[in-house]
Amino acid sequence: MTTALERLEAVRVLMAEANYDALIVPRADEYLGEYIPLHKERLRWLSGFTGSAGMAIVLRERAAVFVDGRYTVQVRMQVSADTFEYYHLMDDPQAQWLAATLPTGARVACDPRLHSMAWYRDTESILASAGIELLPDTNNLIDRCWRDRPQEVCNRALLLAEVFTGESSANKRQRIARQLVARGADAALIFAPDSNSWLLNIRGTDMPQLPVVQSYALLQSSADLTVFVDSRRLPEGFHAHVGEGVKVLPDSELGDALAACSHRKILADENNVSAWMLLALQRAGATLIAGEDPVALPKACKNAVELAGTRNAHRRDAAAESRFLAWLDIEVAAGHLHDEATLSDKLLSFRAQGEHFHACSFDTISAAGANAAMCHYNHLNAVPARLEKNSAYLLDSGAQYTDGTTDITRTIAIGDPGPEVRRLFTLVLKGHIALARIRFPRGTTGSQLDALARQFLWGEGFDYDHGTGHGVGVFLNVHEGPQRISKIHNGVALLPGMIVSNEPGYYRDGCFGMRCENLVAVRESKNTAGETPMLEFETLTLVPFDKRLLDVTLMEEQEVDWLNDYHQFVFDSISPLLEGTDKDWLLQATRPVVA
Repeated sequence: MTTALERLEAVRVLMAEANYDALIVPRADEYLGEYIPLHKERLRWLSGFTGSAGMAIVLRERAAVFVDGRYTVQVRMQVSADTFEYYHLMDDPQAQWLAATLPTGARVACDPRLHSMAWYRDTESILASAGIELLPDTNNLIDRCWRDRPQEVCNRALLLAEVFTGESSANKRQRIARQLVARGADAALIFAPDSNSWLLNIRGTDMPQLPVVQSYALLQSSADLTVFVDSRRLPEGFHAHVGEGVKVLPDSELGDALAACSHRKILADENNVSAWMLLALQRAGATLIAGEDPVALPKACKNAVELAGTRNAHRRDAAAESRFLAWLDIEVAAGHLHDEATLSDKLLSFRAQGEHFHACSFDTISAAGANAAMCHYNHLNAVPARLEKNSAYLLDSGAQYTDGTTDITRTIAIGDPGPEVRRLFTLVLKGHIALARIRFPRGTTGSQLDALARQFLWGEGFDYDHGTGHGVGVFLNVHEGPQRISKIHNGVALLPGMIVSNEPGYYRDGCFGMRCENLVAVRESKNTAGETPMLEFETLTLVPFDKRLLDVTLMEEQEVDWLNDYHQFVFDSISPLLEGTDKDWLLQATRPVVA
């Protein structure tokens, strides 16, 4: 095992040989996804940082690591200040940092397979204005230094039946192809593995938390599809499953296929497709039509079968979590203050008993006491802490089921956390309720709704440094676009069938953290009063909020009514799945709050 300094020095030797003054190392693989396999965790190997977003820049004599607000505490715990300087991913733009740091004539290397075309173009322009050259290098320097690199996992995919998808692959391809014809495109580059997995009604098993098949595809306006994938990942019966018009080629032939697109009009999303691919198309003489992944929006708007499956998955998931919470209360009352890993494993054991269960949908955030102040804390990266008496425990978890994907956060009282925790928890829950209750007209974006969830925290001078809501797939990515609820502008309107999270929170460094998260689905409003048709959210998650953390004096009557109605719905929905002490716990946890 080498040290971070030794790894940096090995990289610098190769930089010197190539006459590079800087090397950019993103936390990304060739598919630009959030979740990447271990053998592609280049940033982790270089720096030790395990978060889901970040970038390192290696200079001849210095090195810097850039992370967002979720990881400002974690990065200092994992990455030594002796080897890396710390910067904010958004507040300290990397291209500008390089332009201000390097001299005119400097040479900066990056692997164009690991960056979007939009990033590459913008970075190249900013550096060029400072007289600095950006050099694409697919002979990745990290890969050349990484001696103990994990082996790639290559498992057979699953064929997902129409009883779960609600639509055949052939019909999906025809539906998307009609969009291409309307855009005047000959073909579209389908870059995202989850888009291809959805389009083909298949799911991957290489990374259980991310059930996608690592692949690229070219969809023709005729609805024919060429898939670039390792054939070892495709199970027997694949061609009969997807129907006619699907050709499979090894991903090593993608470059030749792009070179053959001369004089063709190709639709591609420069914000989410790698620079290497679009530069190859440009060299081939193809005409690029800028546009979002044509699969993304249809995939985000779930059909009736997908929504019904998701509701069923949430009922089973809620029963499992309720059994866990009932067990936890008994253990704490008995003085058994378990560690974070034991608690995470126990919850998993309850979930694993459920029908259609595959795996967690992400690494469980099991955070005791001050660890909860790191909103994306992972107990696997340190010695798991034990629960602390008179504290709050944050549990953010989810599961992948054949019929749906879940993601829920509950903050749990371990004894009496005190009035300050109760006050802040109540402000967070008030924001959650405000967002859950809102009705809004068509055309409304998540960015326009974000302040609803923050308003009560803002009123007391607090905030949280993450989005309020992300899209969620169906037995697919737990973080799915193109919709989101965030302060960051997003022009995608919320549409019926979309699933998003509702998860305001608050985090006090070194002290505590809390979050209230349910998944909700956008639907036509059942309240038809007024002139303008409205949309609303249907709450999918069915687990009680911990009433012991409430300061009811801070709540309005309508907020108390919403909470009581929600808890009654929770009891009615999942009590038939529970028995004995688990059902008794649920009855107590959902008793009405008195204002």
